[in-house]
Amino acid sequence: MSIFRHAVFETSVAKAVALPPPSGPEIAFAGRSNAGKSSCINTLAGHTRLAFVSKTPGRTQLINFFRLKNGASLVDLPGYGYADVPFEIRRHWQHLLEQYLTKRECLAGLVMIMDARRPLTDLDWQMLEWFGPRGLPIHLVLTKSDKLNRSEKTAALTKVREAMQSAGDQVTVQLFSSLKKEGIAEAEKAVGAWLVQADSGDNADISGETAEEKEGPPV
Repeated sequence: MSIFRHAVFETSVAKAVALPPPSGPEIAFAGRSNAGKSSCINTLAGHTRLAFVSKTPGRTQLINFFRLKNGASLVDLPGYGYADVPFEIRRHWQHLLEQYLTKRECLAGLVMIMDARRPLTDLDWQMLEWFGPRGLPIHLVLTKSDKLNRSEKTAALTKVREAMQSAGDQVTVQLFSSLKKEGIAEAEKAVGAWLVQADSGDNADISGETAEEKEGPPV
């Protein structure tokens, strides 16, 4: 059964104090603005407008919670790296992301969305270096792979996997195309493993000072 199918919108949060009480494991989705995060979420959920898709980067300004049939939640985080957003708003986003990603005890893992044509930008690295020390699994989804030919797809996947070798099993990587509906099963398999760990109690929150001492998430 599909993990993400029949996801239902639950709530939107603009402030850390408004985060809902933990209720089941949460899968966070993050990515650079305009990397295809909303399209990826909609494709996984089999829904055309579950997550808002905009041609204007930086439109997702809230943390949006979607409840899944199995009791877990898909959490859509604000996109990072859009310079035209006013400084005060970017600072607010950074605080909101920091509070959620470093302190949320029921967080099971982070899905990072990157454009397959431009993976591992400086801001993507900042996010990995900032969030990685928490020890939770990270799944890198290289979107818009339909815009690459076969050799380019192989090169992009190889490049990212080689760059992530030092992370070991903590980081997994895949190609994804919302347009051609490719990569859905692979994403579900990766995230499904996190939920099994969360249910068994093996994926406890092991965040520590290392993560919180680093500069906050990129915005």
